[in-house]
Amino acid sequence: MSQAAADPLPPRAPTGTASCCAPARGPVQVRSPGPEQLGHRGEQALSVELLALPGGTFRMGGTDRDAVPSDGEGPVREVTLAPFRIAATTVTVAAYAAFVTATGYRTDAERLGWSYVFAGFLPGALRRISPRPERAPWWCAVTGAYWNAPEGPGSSADDRLDHPAVHLSHDDALAYCAWAGVRLPTEAEWEYAARGGLDQKRYPWGDELEPGGVPRLNIWRGTFPVRNTAADGFRSTAPVTAFEPNGFGLHNTSGNVWEWCADWWHTAHGTVPRTAPTGPRTGSAKVMRGGSHLCHDSYCNRYRVAARTSNAPDAGAGNIGFRVAADA
Repeated sequence: MSQAAADPLPPRAPTGTASCCAPARGPVQVRSPGPEQLGHRGEQALSVELLALPGGTFRMGGTDRDAVPSDGEGPVREVTLAPFRIAATTVTVAAYAAFVTATGYRTDAERLGWSYVFAGFLPGALRRISPRPERAPWWCAVTGAYWNAPEGPGSSADDRLDHPAVHLSHDDALAYCAWAGVRLPTEAEWEYAARGGLDQKRYPWGDELEPGGVPRLNIWRGTFPVRNTAADGFRSTAPVTAFEPNGFGLHNTSGNVWEWCADWWHTAHGTVPRTAPTGPRTGSAKVMRGGSHLCHDSYCNRYRVAARTSNAPDAGAGNIGFRVAADA
């Protein structure tokens, strides 16, 4: 399995490596949104409930048979968190549209002029002219693709307002959070919430991928990247509440879209118990959790609760979104 952010890519010339999340766009430039981009918080800023979680001590990380050592999934360590709040779902297209309408904010994909789209979602003509990363040819760098045109020119998100907003960079997520009066969850908060109160289970509902043969998440079904049976009901993103929530009330913490976390990426965790870890102070990539609808057991089994990956803060793709959190 390849690391998503292994080789940063220059804009318009994708040639690096990638896995089920998109390669980085180029050199990292973290932007702090200014007041002119944030405007004032509106009544529609948050269209989803923030769940109050009690915090406490849990066992973070994993070492099961599918763990990826180079991803820093292990070792299993005790982490203690204070109470906090977290959204039941990822931010929807409707919620992000409200933010853009209120502020006029332009995302990284809009400023740069392109974003990564899965090749199988594109019409033949657009697929043929869009550059692809050599080692991940299922991604196309599509001119004009962004959150409200998820497959590029001629596409629209108007028919998926209850789906996750995608093609959003870490910077774009921070801009939304600043406007809505929330923040991104730390990686520890995300994993604690995703586990739903269960200890060291592979998935938010237990160890079995599909208890009773019933799909519990939106991932690639079939043979990647050529055939998706859509046995779970979805070829691309699913509505944010498409599957049953976990024990804490969170939906889709496995599959559907990758979710940005606040932490800079690192893999040296150690086994010493920690309290409210926030990751390194600096870095070149940000943590993403949860996997996406493009994850498949054959090459990117990162939809397990302990699985993790990363990408540059300005990266975006059709399978990257975010969930928000707040202090208690």
